[in-house]
Amino acid sequence: MNVSLRQLKVFMVVARSKNFSRAGAEIGLTQPAISRCINELEAQLGQRLVDRTTREVALTDAGITLAASLDRVLDELEIALLQTHGAEARTTGRVRIGAAPTVSATLMPRVLLASQATYPDVALALVDQVQRAVLDSVRAGDVDFGIVVAPQGADDLTTEHLMSEPFCLVCRSDHPLATQAAVHWSELSGENLVLLNQSSGSRALIDRALTTQKVQGTITQELGHVSTIFRMVQEGLGVSVLPPLALPLPENSTLAVRPLLPAFERNIVLVRRKNRSLSPVAHTVWELIHRVVRERNKGFAMAMERQAAATTTSAD
Repeated sequence: MNVSLRQLKVFMVVARSKNFSRAGAEIGLTQPAISRCINELEAQLGQRLVDRTTREVALTDAGITLAASLDRVLDELEIALLQTHGAEARTTGRVRIGAAPTVSATLMPRVLLASQATYPDVALALVDQVQRAVLDSVRAGDVDFGIVVAPQGADDLTTEHLMSEPFCLVCRSDHPLATQAAVHWSELSGENLVLLNQSSGSRALIDRALTTQKVQGTITQELGHVSTIFRMVQEGLGVSVLPPLALPLPENSTLAVRPLLPAFERNIVLVRRKNRSLSPVAHTVWELIHRVVRERNKGFAMAMERQAAATTTSAD
């Protein structure tokens, strides 16, 4: 049997994408070259691995069995080969990261800049998706790892704590609550609430906090983009509860941010496939993200202290 590593890799891309054209675009081969690799592999194995139609590719039972076995084997083989290159393998290559929207908008630009400055030969590709899609991409191997709100019921994934952050209130600066240095959750009763929608990993946590604190507010809008929430609050359509990673506020806005008491936190985690080692370069970026977060947290804490002091002084 003369099966090549190239044939196996092509098969795995086809198995994941379910389409010869998409598979070719992903790995830089023409559709005929993809088809030829699959035909050669099937001939060597004496098994039909895929059923082709005009619109899609479906795995046969033999193809499903092979894909399940190869997934981990190819990962481990690639990592073993990369490790033979030593230090260069840790600072050269491409890394794909899936991230939830609030993480993508605020944290990832810092990560990209830090990576460019520290590891110029590492190409980072950001896949900006809602939480559920990020987890699906991690499971499918479409990204090396993800950054999400700590998920529930994801025992098939490995998570590592990255940061915790308490939810805060965003309101107009002329709103009565903006005169306070901090706001109790109960003070949101009677307010119109403009919140993130259910696709956000934060929404379940916000709902739990509102219920626990017996807030009797009216949810007037549920939105997927923080920028839209800012605009709605700016126009006086309500107040919002957001995580600090949704900040900073839009430039020249007349919005205010206040801590909510008692503190209800969301945990942000790095997530990867369980029992699968990261490639050396992906592990390097994983550690870089930890360093960026530590630096960001220090700066944010100082900014909040300055804002609280300014609010207290103006109230006096």
